[in-house]
Amino acid sequence: MCSDLPHFCLTGSTEGLKGSAEVKRNARANYDNKIRIFCDNEDLSQLKTGESPAYILKYRWLVYTDEDESPEKVCNCSAILQGEKEALLEAKLLTITNNFQKVIQIPDEYYINATQDCRKFQKSRKYITFPLSKEEEDFPLAYSMVVHHKVQNFERLLRAIYAPQNIYCVHVDKKAQASVFAAIKAITSCFSNVFMVSKAMNVVYTGWTRVQADLNCMADLYNTSTTWKYFINLCGQDFPLKTNLEIVQALRALKGGNSLESEEMPQGKKGRVSNAHRVVDGKVQPIGKTKDPAPFNLPILSGNAYIVVNRGYVRSVFEDKRIQALIEWAKDTYSPDEFLWATIQRIPGVPGSTWPNRKFDMTDMNAIVRMVKWQWHEGSEGSLQAVYPECKGHHVKSVCVYGAGDLQWLIEQHHLFANKFDADRDPIAIYCLEKYLRHKALTELV
Repeated sequence: MCSDLPHFCLTGSTEGLKGSAEVKRNARANYDNKIRIFCDNEDLSQLKTGESPAYILKYRWLVYTDEDESPEKVCNCSAILQGEKEALLEAKLLTITNNFQKVIQIPDEYYINATQDCRKFQKSRKYITFPLSKEEEDFPLAYSMVVHHKVQNFERLLRAIYAPQNIYCVHVDKKAQASVFAAIKAITSCFSNVFMVSKAMNVVYTGWTRVQADLNCMADLYNTSTTWKYFINLCGQDFPLKTNLEIVQALRALKGGNSLESEEMPQGKKGRVSNAHRVVDGKVQPIGKTKDPAPFNLPILSGNAYIVVNRGYVRSVFEDKRIQALIEWAKDTYSPDEFLWATIQRIPGVPGSTWPNRKFDMTDMNAIVRMVKWQWHEGSEGSLQAVYPECKGHHVKSVCVYGAGDLQWLIEQHHLFANKFDADRDPIAIYCLEKYLRHKALTELV
């Protein structure tokens, strides 16, 4: 199992140690014990050669290993990430067993209790509490995280993207269960750079309050720190496909630009912005009134709720009179999150924006923000009509909830994040992805 690891994994070393044979044996035993967890971890089989034992020991406590007692540890993540059929079948069979489904459930109360000792919580959950590189330290990011359930998903997402130089605003829907709010608040209280939004909203799906939730976090992030470079918004069922360093490098490559879906509004969606709507019994309904054209004759573009934008874009959201007027105009539309950010991206003068001419349209596949598989765009491998291969997990509202079988394809994409994952349904997908990313983040240090 250690055959691909550096030489010390195969032989160890106590050369140069002075003393009796017994002293040397004891030292060797101690040395072997310290590195055993590395040599026994098959997911570290790709460590770069030339690493010193000192390096391995320094970051040992940050590595996800089988000793962490995760119920998913019986899976062969290396084989899963390579798409090996036998390993994928074993993972699929495991996820449907009753015993496995019972042990993977983590109650909200666990997080409330575990965070009573924040230092212990951070250590046991292996949060990275120091910048891994100067490049990352000099390029802090701001995250908005909108959540309404599934605390385990949220905590694993936070752990995967956490870095001390970044800043995180968490919005918990006012309708969320009390235990969800309490657990997430307890988690955020353990980090000085993670905080709850100053004003939470009662979020209505496809309504204005979904946008307002992000706007509230956006404002809090903008006012709390002046150093972050880019804003990224997520939901609780997102998960990264890249390490923090890779995300930083991708954003630096934008050279001040933004990356988000922004393209011509499809004919079938135009009624969403041409007719006035309001919330009736918790649902957004048309009221039979035609809206006035958008202010300043702004062309309304189509996109989605998730964006990667620079600090100047965020400043414009709060200071540009054209955008302020657009925001007011959008409040009685249907699903404004699917056009507001896309439209702002095409307003001349907004930092990082592109010209509104359709030649500058950006699809969700070309933007780097987020990979989402819609059921109607899936197809068999090699199909020229399909946008992506068929979902290997299951679908919720026509969106693929990824299974372990999707990972090999996902990690080859250029997107920074993917949606959706569900730790309650298929935690193996998250487990193998987080192990892959942590290993990659640590080997980047070499």
